[in-house]
Amino acid sequence: MIGYVTVGTNDLQRAAKFYDAIASEMGVSRMMDFETFIAWGTPDGPAGIAATKPFDGNTATVGNGTMVALQARDQDQVHKLYEIALANGGTDEGAPGPRGEDGFYAAYFRDPDGNKLNAFVMTG
Repeated sequence: MIGYVTVGTNDLQRAAKFYDAIASEMGVSRMMDFETFIAWGTPDGPAGIAATKPFDGNTATVGNGTMVALQARDQDQVHKLYEIALANGGTDEGAPGPRGEDGFYAAYFRDPDGNKLNAFVMTG
């Protein structure tokens, strides 16, 4: 079971703006806030997400093939999260829509550091 996911950032304040907006739409807020690390979610709740400057002091980079999936409550929230991402410095990786034939509805985007995320809901 996943407790939380961490993404690297080279600009914590820029990442904070992006994830504060995403978290707010998902009904959560910051649960940890340090000089080099911020985590969003609820204690003892479902998996949260964190943004951090790398502990080793090197530049944060994205993982090729790595993605964080955010479970939305419905298709409207998939659209809303996608719009929030783009309005807060994110970039498009695939507009909201059905994927495949199994009732999977998703939107794909990257945060300002290039970390890939998606918002999804199972519709069938």
